[in-house]
Amino acid sequence: VRTRGAAGATVYVTGRSSGSASSDIGRPETIEGTAEQVTAAGGTGIAIRTDHSRPDEVRALADRIAADQDGRLDVLVNSVWGGDPLTDWEHPLWEQDLDTGLRLLRQAVETHVITSRFALPLLVARGRGLVVEVTDGNTARYRGSFFYDLAKSAVIRLAFAQAAELKPHGVAAVAVTPGFLRSEAVLDHFGVTEDNWRDAIAKDPHFAYSETPAYVGRAVAALAADPGIIAKTGRALATWGLYKEYGFTDVDGAQPDFAAHWAEALVDEYGPLGDPL
Repeated sequence: VRTRGAAGATVYVTGRSSGSASSDIGRPETIEGTAEQVTAAGGTGIAIRTDHSRPDEVRALADRIAADQDGRLDVLVNSVWGGDPLTDWEHPLWEQDLDTGLRLLRQAVETHVITSRFALPLLVARGRGLVVEVTDGNTARYRGSFFYDLAKSAVIRLAFAQAAELKPHGVAAVAVTPGFLRSEAVLDHFGVTEDNWRDAIAKDPHFAYSETPAYVGRAVAALAADPGIIAKTGRALATWGLYKEYGFTDVDGAQPDFAAHWAEALVDEYGPLGDPL
């Protein structure tokens, strides 16, 4: 999001984590804070509290964007998740709580469908644009937990299906995955901040190859600026491949490549990542 701000874009930042009302996850980050970062980076950040599981709220969001921007929407980034506290990494399907698993699917998949349903008409009307479905992994490899795997795989299929329907209208749709994401929640998990994140490498050596959320943001910005993006429509892409093509870096100037690290350090233990979808 901040990366789009740096490109001078107007960015609508949406979600349930607001200064006026927190989401059930209870994270301190807010849509208002993110919108302020967009503006500080040189763009225009607009925060609108939206529950993306509620069609009426998403319809109102699309109507607001259309009214504010004369019907213009260039990029839709579908990254609704919030499933970490709902993911059971310990048990197989038949031992998991069914209500929790189905809630994860509603939150991580249905929200994307609802959002696209009301946002896509703005892209189709312009005859160009990009939809980005943010996922985890770009292969058919199992992700370690039934409902988590189903959600992340479904998001890739959402990109593929949208690409099939949008291509005749000049609109592209792709799935994009980061590598080992150094998000605020992951930093908290390791008890570090972005300033001293390297201290956590002693706990997990693989953390040395992590990347900030800005890295995948720069990947999205590069895709959005590519005049030939329609050639990539329907594909599942990754930061570790896109940096090689577009030359972007992370905030510290590094170019993390978690796939290369996996092939060097993790393949014997966990097997290959698998071929890109």
